[in-house]
Amino acid sequence: MKEKILIVDDEKDILELISFNLEKEGYRTTTATSGEEAFSLLKKGSFDLLLLDLMLPGIDGFDLCRMIKTDAKFDIPIIMLTAKSTEIDKVAGLEIGADYYITKPFSIRELLAVIKAILRRRNNHKEQDKEIIEIDPVKIHTGKHEVYLKNKPINVTIVEYKILYELIKRPGWVLSRTQLIDATRGEDIIITERTIDVHIVSLRKKLGKYADIIDTVRGVGYKFKELD
Repeated sequence: MKEKILIVDDEKDILELISFNLEKEGYRTTTATSGEEAFSLLKKGSFDLLLLDLMLPGIDGFDLCRMIKTDAKFDIPIIMLTAKSTEIDKVAGLEIGADYYITKPFSIRELLAVIKAILRRRNNHKEQDKEIIEIDPVKIHTGKHEVYLKNKPINVTIVEYKILYELIKRPGWVLSRTQLIDATRGEDIIITERTIDVHIVSLRKKLGKYADIIDTVRGVGYKFKELD
């Protein structure tokens, strides 16, 4: 049975358009027009993915995303759909836990590709063998898909997790933005080098005083380095 997706937007024509196209692909969909309605549905049922508009009446998309990502009982990837396209808005969305950010207007083809990739990786992560990779101060538990900073868990998105995983398993190696794009999204997702930079900015903020473990190599890409 195909995955169940919750779509949240206060524009009913957009809800109908997205729901129609997702159901054509075999997904099961539920819709909500407010943050309050969406949160109620999430508490009552189980969903595999959340498509979330930012500009909502009452509880907006930012607040709803924060509520979900700070509650341990929820384990759901979030794709933000919004007309806000500035870098500040994107970083803010990623910092509070969004896994991907699509600006309106968007193509249904792009949206379907992103959904397919995120759900595929979500399923792959569930099937991974348990493995712990640790280079002080960061530890990654691949089986649980968790990241720890000085043995304290930190909340990262799927993309941030993949970037950090690719870097930490090859300490000292410089990975280009193209390599990180391939590792995080695959060939079926439209993503740019600039998007990788936005995720790096968000990830560094979450690492706090240890942000320097992700080193920028000008003109090439990024590397993970051990701190002195």
